[in-house]
Amino acid sequence: MAMLARFAMAVLLLLGWLAPNVMAANLPMADIENSTDAPQHLWPDTVFDEVYQEGKVANLSVDTLPALPLKVVEELPHEPFSIYELPYSAKGTLHDWKHLWYNTAALAGAFVGTLAVLECLPEDATAWNRAELQDVPLGRRWKNHVITLGPQWDHDHFVFDYILHPYAGSVYYMAARSCGFNQWQSLLYCTIISNVGWEFGIEAFMERPSYQDMLITPLVGAAMGESAYRLKRHIVNHGYTLFNSSALGHIVAFFIDPVNEFMGLFTGNPAQQVAKRKKAAGTQMSLTPSLTPHLRGLSFVAIF
Repeated sequence: MAMLARFAMAVLLLLGWLAPNVMAANLPMADIENSTDAPQHLWPDTVFDEVYQEGKVANLSVDTLPALPLKVVEELPHEPFSIYELPYSAKGTLHDWKHLWYNTAALAGAFVGTLAVLECLPEDATAWNRAELQDVPLGRRWKNHVITLGPQWDHDHFVFDYILHPYAGSVYYMAARSCGFNQWQSLLYCTIISNVGWEFGIEAFMERPSYQDMLITPLVGAAMGESAYRLKRHIVNHGYTLFNSSALGHIVAFFIDPVNEFMGLFTGNPAQQVAKRKKAAGTQMSLTPSLTPHLRGLSFVAIF
C-alpha cells in the first residue's frame, strides 16, 4: 500500500505540472500566438511585471503577441475587475478581497458540513473511535490531539489521503487564484486553509493532525490547481464552453472551481461576466455601401 501511495503521489504531481503544457501543445500555432493562454515562456514575466501594476493595468494588442517583447499599446476602456480579463501570468495579481472573504466564509461552513458527513461514515473509513471521543469534552479533545500528542502518520483510506485531499487542495488553491492572487499567494492561502482551518482546526477535534495531509493537500493540490486555473481560463476565453458545449463548460468549471462558481450564484461571478464580454467582442458585423464598375449594393461582413 505504501508503494502504491507513493506511485499515486508521483502521478498526481506529474499530471499537475505537465497538463498545461500538453494542452498548449495540442493547440494550433495560430491559436497559441493569439490566445491569452499561450505558454508562459512566450510572454516573459518581466513584461507582465510592468503590465500588472494594480491601477495601471494596460491592454495588449493581439497584433503584438507573436513578437517579443510584448508592447503595451493602449489602456483598457474600463477598470479590470477579474484576473480572467488579463493575460496569463504566474506572478501577476488583481486582488479581489471581497470575493476572497466570501470564499473563506463558504469554506468554513463547508468544513463544518464535511465533519458532519464524516461523522455518519463507518469507523473504518475515518479511523475515528467514536465511543472514545464521546467520553472526552470537545476542547480537551483538541488539546490532546494538537498539543499533547501532536501530528502523526495516519492510516486513513487511500482514497481520502491521495485522491480527496489533493482535490480539496486544488479547490482551496482555486478559491484564491480565481480572485486574482498569483501562484505563490494562492499556495500560501491553500496551505493556511488546509492546515490551520482543517488539520489543526475542525478535524483536530476528532483526530490528530496528519503529516501526509499537511504536505499532500497544499503541494499536490497547488500543482493540480494551477492546471485547473489554466483550464478555466480556456473555458472563460471560449464563452464558458468546452469542446463547443456550454453545458460541459459550466460543469467542468464548477468541478474545478466549485467555491467561486457556487458563491457566484449569490455574489456575482466575475469570470462569467468576462466570458460574456469576450463572446460579445468575438462577434463583429459591418454593413457598408459598395459602388464599383461591376458591383453596386451593400457589403455585409460578419466575423465570428
